[in-house]
Amino acid sequence: MSEESAQFGGLGDDDDADGDESVVRRDRFSGGPARSFLSSLEADERIFEADLEVDRAHVVMLAEQGIIADDIAGEILTALDTIEVSGHGSLPEGEDVHEAIETAVIDRVGEDGGKMHTARSRNDEVAACIRYRLREDVLEAIETTLALRESLVEVADAHAETVMPGYTHLQPAQPTTVAHWALSYESAVRRDTARLFGAYERINESPLGAAAFAGTTFDVDRERTAELLGFDGVVENSMDAASSRDFLLETVQALSTHATTLSGLAEDVVVFANRGFVDLADDYSSTSSIMPQKKNPDTLELVRAVAGDAAGAVQGLTTTLKGLPRAYNRDLQRATTHAWETADAVTEASEVAAGAVATADWNEDALATEAGEGFSTATGVADLLAANGLPFRTAHEMVAVAAENGGDYDALEAAAADVLGEPLESFVDPAAVEDALDPSESVASRDSTGGPAPEAVASQLESANAALADDRGSLAENRTALEDAYEALRAEVNGYV
Repeated sequence: MSEESAQFGGLGDDDDADGDESVVRRDRFSGGPARSFLSSLEADERIFEADLEVDRAHVVMLAEQGIIADDIAGEILTALDTIEVSGHGSLPEGEDVHEAIETAVIDRVGEDGGKMHTARSRNDEVAACIRYRLREDVLEAIETTLALRESLVEVADAHAETVMPGYTHLQPAQPTTVAHWALSYESAVRRDTARLFGAYERINESPLGAAAFAGTTFDVDRERTAELLGFDGVVENSMDAASSRDFLLETVQALSTHATTLSGLAEDVVVFANRGFVDLADDYSSTSSIMPQKKNPDTLELVRAVAGDAAGAVQGLTTTLKGLPRAYNRDLQRATTHAWETADAVTEASEVAAGAVATADWNEDALATEAGEGFSTATGVADLLAANGLPFRTAHEMVAVAAENGGDYDALEAAAADVLGEPLESFVDPAAVEDALDPSESVASRDSTGGPAPEAVASQLESANAALADDRGSLAENRTALEDAYEALRAEVNGYV
């Protein structure tokens, strides 16, 4: 979107000419084949409401500072209300939404409507609009991460003792539980939530009042407009405020990281569905147009694919921002769409993943049967032998020999005779070996912090629920702060209208 400080197709903030000269200068930049290429009006629909709010806060501040008269402020604010009711589609043609709204105000108020743009540039204006809208998108994304975490916690709570196979390199490795698997993703999504909260904190600073980049000669109150718009403070340096887009990059990176987490989760569930471990609800599946028996995990395949889109957006945005000189460059018009598209795609993918996990049906019998396949309890047997005095590396060698011969008790006995030269029973209780070979008992023995044993899972559930409650509280506080600021600005506007 256009952020240059020009008005009406080329008359800049520094161009105070009146009369015929200004008309000539406006006409000079008002036509030509590149006008549609320069325009961002259609794409700017996303920040239409944000621009109106930024305009209102700026006008209120100008009136409070005595920079414009109260009655003129009232006329401008009234015009902004009518423009909002008419909607983005009713705006006159313009290079961007900011110019179009200002033109619409002047159409309603007369030339005094142009006083709305006093002491600002489209550079600080659009930066404020982007931040104003983006923080809402980030809060929505955070909400979906919380929903996903809730789904994962519910699955873990319901399946604390549901044994399942665990894999490394997609090969049977050790038995674990559905709860342990679900909480592994809850932990990762929790970090994704934290990254988004961090991005929100840095988004929620106001650049308004920075003007083109060098501030303004008018006695503006930047802290006041920040307060009216619900920002926590201001981006102090005016050049930084108008030109920096690191908050966009941080947000897209955080969303891309979450998309990567979602992709791993989706891949796991797709594989589990293939092996009959889990049955997705029909709402999150599809069938074949030709093969009536098919039930495909299509939604999760699309969730998996979103990570590629998000990674591409990070690369595209980084490349656009790389090497841009201070202060403003038109390249930035191409930067913001990366954030909008990524926020939409990742938020939707997160919401779908949450629903798919919450409604899936786990096949406990199939999971239990598969949990011991591939001698997955071998590590537990080796640990038992080591706990009874055998060097772990020797125990590892002996159990590896047993694995080559089926990995059951008889194979262990034969391996002990081969590797140790003595019976297995001479240094370990046979009952203990039988327990170690059982997937459920193997899981129960792994009760160290963060492990899959039910007691360890209970502790993880407690911390997951506590973190979820804290993050829900933080989300509510942020939303309440924005709602309070919105109502406060409404009250100020009503004082003039």
